[in-house]
This record gives sequence, C-alpha cells and structure tokens, in this order.
Amino acid sequence: MDERCTTLVYCEYVQCEYVHCEYNEYPPLQRKSRSIRQSVTILAALAVEVKRMAKQQRLTVSRALVSLAERGVQAEQDKKDKLKKSFERFLNQRSPNKKDAAVKDLIRAIFGDNAIAENSVR
Repeated sequence: MDERCTTLVYCEYVQCEYVHCEYNEYPPLQRKSRSIRQSVTILAALAVEVKRMAKQQRLTVSRALVSLAERGVQAEQDKKDKLKKSFERFLNQRSPNKKDAAVKDLIRAIFGDNAIAENSVR
C-alpha cells in the first residue's frame, strides 16, 4: 500500500465514518472540530441559573451551556493534572518532613482542600 494512503476511522456516540483513499489519491483532509447537536434535560433550578448566566454574559442559553461544559471539562483535566503532580512529588521526596507535606498535598488532591484539619485537637 502506498504511504500516501491511509485508513481513518472516526467514531462518535452513534455515528461512525470509514474513509479509505485510493492508491493515487492523497488522504482526505481532517476536520478541525465538528459540532454535534445534543439534547439534554436539566433540572428547572439549574435551567434558571443557566438562563441568568447567559443573560449576564449576553450569550444564548445554548452557548452558555457549552461554555459551562467546557469549563467543567477543563476543571476535571486540571484536577487530574494536580493529582498526578502531587503523586509524583510524593514519590520523589526523600526527606521525612517534606514527604509529610507531600502526603498532605496528595490527600488534598484526592479528597479536597478541607480533607485535613490544620489544627488537630489532641
């Protein structure tokens, strides 16, 4: 098979595409980003908050939902990165005092900022 030919399989939730170029063709150009129409049902109280936010930011409700979803995905990725960084720091520490601080950071990364009481009662 020629180096210019490729097989591209592109799958999303329900729809899949299979693209194969012929020997004398270049592979098809990939789309940068594809929009998908998605229908969701949200609680009424949440819908009111989304509409309020959309109005404040002068967005449509759909765009506000997309913005919130993007921020949520980014927050999840940041959380994973923080956990990985804390874990690597914990593994690399040799000093007992620094290792104790790294353990606390790791616990906070896993369970949240309020997971450890700073002033423990003895």
